Amino acid sequence: MAGNSFGKIYQLTSFGESHGEALGGVVDGCPAGVKLDVEMIQHELDRRRPGQSRIATPRNESDRVEILSGVFEGVTTGMPIAFIVRNENQRSKDYSNIKDIFRPSHADFTWYSKYGIRDYRGGGRSSAREHIARVVAGAIAKQVLSEFGIAITAYTTQIGDIYFDEYDYIPTSVDIEQSMVRCPNEEVSDRMVDLIEECRAERDSIGGVVKCCITGVPVGLGEPVFDRCQALLAHAMLSINAAKGFEYGEGFRAASMRGSEHNDPFIDGNGSIRTFTNHSGGIQGGVTNGETILFNVAFKPVATIAREQNSVNINGEPVKFTAQGRHDPCVVPRAVPVVEAMAAMVILDLLLQARTNKV
Repeated sequence: MAGNSFGKIYQLTSFGESHGEALGGVVDGCPAGVKLDVEMIQHELDRRRPGQSRIATPRNESDRVEILSGVFEGVTTGMPIAFIVRNENQRSKDYSNIKDIFRPSHADFTWYSKYGIRDYRGGGRSSAREHIARVVAGAIAKQVLSEFGIAITAYTTQIGDIYFDEYDYIPTSVDIEQSMVRCPNEEVSDRMVDLIEECRAERDSIGGVVKCCITGVPVGLGEPVFDRCQALLAHAMLSINAAKGFEYGEGFRAASMRGSEHNDPFIDGNGSIRTFTNHSGGIQGGVTNGETILFNVAFKPVATIAREQNSVNINGEPVKFTAQGRHDPCVVPRAVPVVEAMAAMVILDLLLQARTNKV
């Protein structure tokens, strides 16, 4: 397989390159009869699009989505939903100086070694612009999940060495979106912005962490052994460009906890079984337990920086080069809607699988 499709029942196949004519995808498995809000899909794309603030890449793209099939009179038909987003502001000449150079920590070398050819214009399909298709598919999935009372909220908890993280805190979308970095704490947000701007001024980049909270998930999603809920979420998150780490629940902190501290006691929650704490992050034995799903995704610093770097060309000869073009000094703020989108696809796919398993 070429690896361009994701999901079992609710499945996305994406296509397109950063500097090609367009990007898009086909969503298969979306239930029929869902009233689709195209403006909500556009809003999610606007949260991801470049040029949205002074700390994002200045590439100016409207990222307007065109739905080509699978929707009739505003309602999903159960047929494949095809969509397209056209590129408008490519500056491919910015990449002509690196067409024969392997950029450090990029896909250039590995993809060239695998395929014998690479699209050097913005990284081609290895560019994070491919995430457009994920955001559209995730926005559709979010609308289906809302009918089941399931909501997904992600926000920035770390940029560099600046942290804001209250384990089970779920902010409002207003609190998140009023921040340039999508951190709901104003004081911490301002410090994060200052750090990103400092890195940009130094022609450098910085990484960070996105937290995701999924509420309203029923008990029983996920399968034993290989298709555990957390394993599928990890797969989804680590498929995002620049993602370097995934943890759910207490994650790596659990390694320093004792069992008596980490265990989640069961209680009677007004007629339903609940847990008194949620150190497990809403998943136990690979299956959702009805509590809020909590996980973190760590993102590396952007590999393309405006400093002179050492590398080699396709002939293995040492070279020095300085990257040109328009790039984010930090991917984290624009990764927030992508994390939500991938989470939505995973949960909807599991929900649809659970429905097909009912006798």
